[in-house]
Amino acid sequence: MTTFPGRFDGRTAIVTGGASGLGKAVAKRIVAEGGKVCLWDLNPDALAAARGDVGATHTVAIDVSDHAAVANAAQESNAALGGRIDVLVCSAGITGATVPVHEFPIDSWLRVVDINLNGLFYCNRSVVPLMLANGYGRIVNVASVAGKEGNPNASAYSASKAGVIGFTKSLGKELAGKGIIANTLTPATFESPILEQLPKSQVDYMRSKIPMGRLGEIDESAAMVCFMASEECSFTTASTFDTSGGRTTF
Repeated sequence: MTTFPGRFDGRTAIVTGGASGLGKAVAKRIVAEGGKVCLWDLNPDALAAARGDVGATHTVAIDVSDHAAVANAAQESNAALGGRIDVLVCSAGITGATVPVHEFPIDSWLRVVDINLNGLFYCNRSVVPLMLANGYGRIVNVASVAGKEGNPNASAYSASKAGVIGFTKSLGKELAGKGIIANTLTPATFESPILEQLPKSQVDYMRSKIPMGRLGEIDESAAMVCFMASEECSFTTASTFDTSGGRTTF
């Protein structure tokens, strides 16, 4: 992993889903590049382990689908990070069931939307006012190529990630000119613990759709997120950045 020492000097960040996968990789890189990070994650054991590995300043065990808990966590993290939050990376997400629409369990659908879309909204809603107070912010909402193209037997995931893209386009336009940049990452499938939630047949299908013929690597998407979260990303907002191996080109 190539890092850029000093890129996040003096900057602070909240990373959801920060105890594993992309969230952890992003948090680790921000710290390595001089920033302070608060990790939010549902799994308290994984969170405790990640804190030392990442070098996080603060952690919060949280279910992002609980809007009151998110609002409280934002204030707690703001205080722990010295009264400012410069970066929000929303990486928390689940896949849900892998079945056709007519067989999709209602409880699985609701849970996917609650975590992937509603939870992401709660995080953005709670952190944006803190960024506005300081006149600076970078928001990276992690979606998926599934939100652009749709994956069969993954309707809840695809729909929730399409919602993330639309939501972020709206948010970015609202905040344009206020010092806050908001963009979406739309990765193709990459090696991550979330793949453990899927049958091998689904992973094989998603790999087959990538022209490069392989899954992505976490560090490839983490590198893109860290650019999006940095001061260097200053004139692109309400947009999507792909790390898809050629699967999507729009």
